[in-house]
Amino acid sequence: MKVMKFGGTSVGRPDRMQQVADLVTNQQEPVLVVLSALSGTTNALVEIGEQLSKGNKVEAATLIDKLEQHYQSFVKELLQAENSRKEAAGILEEHFGFLRIILKISFSESISKDILAQGELLSTKLFCVFLSEKKIDHVFLPALDFMSIDANDEPELTKISTRLTEWIKKNDTKKLLVTQGYICRNHRGEVDNLKRGGSDYTASLVAAAIRASVCEIWTDIDGMHNNDPRVVEKTFPIEQLSFDEAAELAYFGAKILHPASIWPAQQYQVPVRLLNTMDPVAKGTLITAQPSAAGVKAVAAKDNIIAIRIKSSRMLLAYGFLRKIFEVFEKYRTPIDMITTSEVAVSVTIDSDLQLPYIIQELEPFGTIEVDKNQTIVSLVGHEIATTPSILSKLAESVNEIPIRMVSYGGSPHNITLLVPATHKTALLRQLNTGIFGLS
Repeated sequence: MKVMKFGGTSVGRPDRMQQVADLVTNQQEPVLVVLSALSGTTNALVEIGEQLSKGNKVEAATLIDKLEQHYQSFVKELLQAENSRKEAAGILEEHFGFLRIILKISFSESISKDILAQGELLSTKLFCVFLSEKKIDHVFLPALDFMSIDANDEPELTKISTRLTEWIKKNDTKKLLVTQGYICRNHRGEVDNLKRGGSDYTASLVAAAIRASVCEIWTDIDGMHNNDPRVVEKTFPIEQLSFDEAAELAYFGAKILHPASIWPAQQYQVPVRLLNTMDPVAKGTLITAQPSAAGVKAVAAKDNIIAIRIKSSRMLLAYGFLRKIFEVFEKYRTPIDMITTSEVAVSVTIDSDLQLPYIIQELEPFGTIEVDKNQTIVSLVGHEIATTPSILSKLAESVNEIPIRMVSYGGSPHNITLLVPATHKTALLRQLNTGIFGLS
């Protein structure tokens, strides 16, 4: 069995949802389909939740009405049979009725998670109605019945595997199974989610749980590109990456893949393919345990980075100084992306300012604290690039006149990372495209 995940843009229009149906029914092996919410839906639901959290119920009601109108138009174009449209109308009434009930009760974090779950519930149910209209045999597997996370928000892969395997055995005659991405239940049994981009994570977890033959991630671009095509004119798709290379690229900013989505597939050696719904015949990118040739595969950029420098003349002889620094970030559950040290200073980067005031307050006894916001991490990723001298010389030439705030080199053989002011991101990406890949 293979897993095929389709993102919001892949199901964002009726004609695209119809194309997805063609893709999943034209396979030589059974398929488990993972769907995201229709494009734009999650953003709309986030805005509804934000208005409710502020007590703006009138504005929230207006947003709900607007979103429902969009879905009514979607259904009218997607479905032709009267009984199908009637079934879809009942689905819309159920879920938008739920959103309107929320207008009448007190807002909470758990209700916020319920709101966000509506997008995936709607997309999968409407997709199944379309499949039924086309007389395509399938079974609907509610993700809330098998996808769960523990008290630390980590997926319970063993439990997921057990539940999902039982579901599949009960429906062993079915060649097409449909479920939701993103949503899950937490350790209290409440509706929760795998955070933004979590449908990729769902697909990888499901693929690992059932030991799938392959996990296909279908988006609107033909694979992982060597650079960001939104800001660099000439880019190209990468045919093959190792799990390690793909994980580095996803973590450091490649938008096509969710950062957490590699490790489940890597753990159980399930190949991952990144494919384009708009161009199904394109090769895309294959991710496996085996790397291709040495060299830089791609450049990725991660925005909204904050650099923190802790300067202290006591560092040189202070046993355990770094441990105490790291404990502050651990206390506030704030991951560190980069770190550089000298005899008198430590510089680290983080990608969230949610706990920043508390972190700074606890760091101040250690020395002078400097904070630089609006920074960007730019990473070069490839097989054994940190030990390839020619790459270092090309990199040095490519960063001409770019102010480099930090450099991380040697921590991984697959990665060289630079920190620059966000205002220099575009120039650096373009210069690297010329200096590293020979494209201008």
